[in-house]
Amino acid sequence: MDRIGDLASKKAAVIFTKSSCFMCHSIKALFYDIGASPAIHELDEDPKGKEMEWALRSLGCNPCVPAVFIGGKYVGSSKDIISLQVDGSLKQMLIDAKAIWL
Repeated sequence: MDRIGDLASKKAAVIFTKSSCFMCHSIKALFYDIGASPAIHELDEDPKGKEMEWALRSLGCNPCVPAVFIGGKYVGSSKDIISLQVDGSLKQMLIDAKAIWL
């Protein structure tokens, strides 16, 4: 769990994903389209990926990917991020965390 916290706080926007997850790909594409350049951690390509997956689950991430952190705080999974985008608050969250600049 410490590894998740360390990685989540190293950059303004962090996404934990799996390379085969289509929703992970969609969330990454959304962030890139907004202008953010998040740190991406592919759990299926990391030697400690299974441990991180369990740590994410223990934080309440279900499903465990994509797990999005903004400003070092867990924001949610794909449905949460899409809801934030639809209501217009995702971009402001990224601006406030200094993940994008206008």
